[in-house]
Amino acid sequence: MWWRNSHAGRGAAGALVIVLSLSGLASCGYTLTGRGSFLPDYIRTIGIPTFVNNTAAFDAEQVLTTRVRQEFLSRGRYRVLPQAEGADAVLVGELSSITLMPTAFNDQQQARRYAAQVVVRITFRDVKADKVLWQNPSLVFREEFDVVSNSGSPLDPSSFFGQGGNALDRVASEFARSVVSAILEAF
Repeated sequence: MWWRNSHAGRGAAGALVIVLSLSGLASCGYTLTGRGSFLPDYIRTIGIPTFVNNTAAFDAEQVLTTRVRQEFLSRGRYRVLPQAEGADAVLVGELSSITLMPTAFNDQQQARRYAAQVVVRITFRDVKADKVLWQNPSLVFREEFDVVSNSGSPLDPSSFFGQGGNALDRVASEFARSVVSAILEAF
C-alpha cells in the first residue's frame, strides 16, 4: 500500500514539472507554426496590386499575383483588394528573374526534369503606421518538376511555362504559400 502512494506522489510531481515547463515555453515566445499572425489587429484589408514583371515569361506576374491573393483569402482573416487604395496594408512584388535549369536527363540526354527558380522583390507595408512590416529584396523560390512535352525551346521560360501553364501554376502555388506564411508568421 505504501508503494502506491509514493508512485502517485511522483506521478503528480512529474505532471506538475511538465505543466510548468510547457507554460515556461509559452512565455518564451514559442508558438505553433501556422497559428495566428504577428500583424497588427487593425490590418483587415490587404491591397495586392499586380506584380511587376521584368522577365521574358509572359503573364507570370498575373499568375503569381493571383496565387498570392488566393493564399491570403484562404487564411480567412483578410479581405484582399487588387489595388493599394483603401487597404490597411499593401504587398508589392517585382519579378526579377525566372530561370530554368535541367536537373535530370533521359537516355537520349534530353532534359526530363527541371528546376524553376523565381526571384522576386517583395515588400509588405503597414499603410496606417507607414512602415515596412516584412520585406525581401531578393526572395529566391525554387521548385522542381518533370517535363510534360518537348515542344518549343525547353530553356526559354516564356515557351516552357506556356505549356498549359502547369509548371507556372505549380511554382506560383508553392511560392504563394511560402510568401504568405513568411509574412504572417514573421520569419
